[in-house]
Amino acid sequence: MKSKWNDGNINSSIFGAVLFLLIAFFGVAYVKWLPYFAKSFVAESKHNIGISILSGQAAYVPPISLKAAFEYAVAYGKSIWQALLLGLLLGSGIKTLIPGRWLSNTLGHLGLRNVVLGGLFAIPCMMCTCCAAPIAIGMRQRKASVGSVVSWWISNPVLNPATLVFMGFVLGWKWSFFRLITGMLMVIVVACLAERYALPAERKIEEVDLHSSEISHDSLLERWWSEFKTLALGLVPEYIILVLLLGATRAWLFPVLGAHDSFFWVIAMAVAGTLFVIPTAGEVPILQGMFALGLGNGPAAALLMTLPAVSLPSLVMLGRIFSLRTRLVIAGGVVAVGIIAGFLATGLF
Repeated sequence: MKSKWNDGNINSSIFGAVLFLLIAFFGVAYVKWLPYFAKSFVAESKHNIGISILSGQAAYVPPISLKAAFEYAVAYGKSIWQALLLGLLLGSGIKTLIPGRWLSNTLGHLGLRNVVLGGLFAIPCMMCTCCAAPIAIGMRQRKASVGSVVSWWISNPVLNPATLVFMGFVLGWKWSFFRLITGMLMVIVVACLAERYALPAERKIEEVDLHSSEISHDSLLERWWSEFKTLALGLVPEYIILVLLLGATRAWLFPVLGAHDSFFWVIAMAVAGTLFVIPTAGEVPILQGMFALGLGNGPAAALLMTLPAVSLPSLVMLGRIFSLRTRLVIAGGVVAVGIIAGFLATGLF
């Protein structure tokens, strides 16, 4: 009986892992790889990948209103809904389809090695910060370390290879190189800071119960569906509310699109970029439009680094796995790197 039970669990573990990998591969290919491959040719030929989601067809950000909130939420939702659905599927799938010991053995230890591994695993995913959040939640619940989860989460938008290509064709390759180097610094620094200053309970390395982490083949799909519903109902409503709020008040965050180089504007744009939420590669047309209005290199670099990295909605979403202190460290680290990037760009460009 014991042998049969073990054989059944091994088979169900393999089945769950194969199913997860197939969904991950074909899902990311459909939602990310194929559309971005096509968009790269548009970026090359037209030096443009679309209008700024921040201001739309207008030159300036619309005034604060319910209309501004609704219009931004609709435009943003059209851009990210497929990736968010995929993120929810994979985030719930990590918890139900992948045996816990597999992930904990790979990414469950503290230190720079796991921070780097988390960042490398993120490169093919290319998700925005909010769509990556459900997967980060699943990773953490499967005992991945704080550093590896934060590294994976931030690397998705910041080190996105498609965004770097778009940026090169639209903004110039100096900005792509700047983003790559400064982005790697941001990922490592923020992930290490989050791991260093996380609560003791968050830093504790827990042993995974081998039996509890195995999957029952008979209830596999039911457990996955149940976890998907729990994750979606817990994240999506607050997510929508915060996107509406930011869409309505974006005129407060970006009151002057033509901000010139100054100490004040570098800091202001670093903070605004950390709070605001955009779809993948949304910073490229935003900066293209703002450059046309006279945006200085310093504030531009601050936005280049902070806009994609984190956002208020994604930080709230990660409240399920990280303490307020850890999330404040993450946000503070992103702002700090954005400010440093702004001052560097002022001197370099």
